[in-house]
Amino acid sequence: MPKRSAPAAARAPARLHRMQAASPHLYAPTPERPLRAKHSVLAEDTHVDPHRHDWAQLAWSATGVLRLTTRGGTYLVPPSRALWIPPGVEHAVTVVERAALCTLYLHQRPGCCGPGARKPADGAGWQQCRVLEVSDLLRALMLALPSAPDSPGDGPAPAAEALERERLIAPLLADELRRAAPVPLGVAMPQDKRLRALCEAVLAAPTRHDTLGAWVRDVGASERTIARLFRDELGTSFGQWRQQVLLARALTLAARKRPMSEIAAELGYASPSAFSAMVRRSLGAPPSRLFGAA
Repeated sequence: MPKRSAPAAARAPARLHRMQAASPHLYAPTPERPLRAKHSVLAEDTHVDPHRHDWAQLAWSATGVLRLTTRGGTYLVPPSRALWIPPGVEHAVTVVERAALCTLYLHQRPGCCGPGARKPADGAGWQQCRVLEVSDLLRALMLALPSAPDSPGDGPAPAAEALERERLIAPLLADELRRAAPVPLGVAMPQDKRLRALCEAVLAAPTRHDTLGAWVRDVGASERTIARLFRDELGTSFGQWRQQVLLARALTLAARKRPMSEIAAELGYASPSAFSAMVRRSLGAPPSRLFGAA
């Protein structure tokens, strides 16, 4: 557990502006157009209600920070990272900081999963949500891919020039996406209602308490029961799970250009070196490498 240097100020709960997913059918990928792009700007505290697609999706924000939630986990996505979402996975999106959202929709062949996958073996590791590094080339290709929607009804066909540009960019983008390094960031979420309530409280204010004993008082369950549920449902201890929450929070603060010293203090670490040591132990790399480009 980190040693508190000073109590961190908790952010007052914001009122979310709820909305439905905006016309995904107008960007549906097909075998003829296997990779489509959709761009939108979402205000802070916008919440896109849970939804799912028949195709795979990559969520990335050119600016701002997103939080994507599935039944199995929650993921914070700053501009240096993107989230892969397999077909059929229900997910909700919350905008942590005003975001220029780029969504890629990818057609998947029957039985295959992954960018450009041509046979089932190509999709090893892509059947689950995964956080990916965004290289400079991947970023440029996502921004360059045409993003005009299909016209509803009998509207005009897409311009031939835009279709040709999409045809040229899409294979290179899929190849660069296949090469993107997965990042061990993401917070697993349980199904048990008591444990999920506690986990959601920690996600909302991770520095409110340091110990599991303090957190369980808020949910009315015994510490022994909650500790067992962490082991049984998530295969980890509370301390290890909360560490992932702190790493995700650090990623959000880094995306807002906060100095590492301020991030360490806000997360309750006595010094930047103590925070850096935790990041190295958890992810095998220093904060400057993982968060510096956020």
